[in-house]
Amino acid sequence: MKRLWLPGALVALIILAALAAPLFGLPDPVRQDIARRLSGPMPGAWLGRDEFGRDVLSRLIWGARTSLGVAFAAALVAGVAGILLGLIGGWSRGVVAFLSVRSMDVILCFPPVLLALLVVTLLGPGAATLILVLSVLYLPGFARVTYAEVRAVRGRDYVEATRALGASTWYMLLRTVLPNIAGPVLVQLSLTVAAAVVIESGLSFLGLGVVPPSPSWGLMIRGARATMEQAPLLLLWPCAALTLTILAMNLLCDALRDAVDPRTTEAAK
Repeated sequence: MKRLWLPGALVALIILAALAAPLFGLPDPVRQDIARRLSGPMPGAWLGRDEFGRDVLSRLIWGARTSLGVAFAAALVAGVAGILLGLIGGWSRGVVAFLSVRSMDVILCFPPVLLALLVVTLLGPGAATLILVLSVLYLPGFARVTYAEVRAVRGRDYVEATRALGASTWYMLLRTVLPNIAGPVLVQLSLTVAAAVVIESGLSFLGLGVVPPSPSWGLMIRGARATMEQAPLLLLWPCAALTLTILAMNLLCDALRDAVDPRTTEAAK
């Protein structure tokens, strides 16, 4: 449990900062002040101003709401759908099991970034489109991990004991099987959220994600790249936020995996 404290505190701090952005009294993240564009850190603009004179600290915190909101929403949708599909496919046999796996293989045939670019180009940029495309991209990962884990535990003694007691199929899946495969699913969740943050930032960097002037870490990197010679610090802040967020999420979910995985718990005893 001690391993949870540091990454857990970092993730909680990042999420709380994003959620509490309206309470900080920060300047409007889209308000421009061309007269002070590319100015360095100063009182009232502690991280400086960007190429349009907008407050960098304000855009960084408000951008976290966008980047993390899209990532968590996409991971949640993909996780719920993928886990249900994996549970059904892993528990069933024959045609149902075959279709649950092969339908995911169809999605995996497409390169993730190219598929995201295609869908966003057809539907237009925006947060809702990003959530949709990221959910589709990461659905196979959840489905395949859940499918494999269900296949591995479906014949265990505790599952057979629950079946012998007359429990329904969904009761066994949700109350017996799912808690015992939570570790790998949590790891998949951590990877999905971290990857979704990166993909969202990358698409926003390319102009196919969040629509300007809404704050986003990808849009901040895009703007800072064009002015990196005049104000190199503008590129540092969003890149540092992305790196810290991804590392913290991966460390947290690795620790959670070890904490909830029954096999790890038994080994520790």
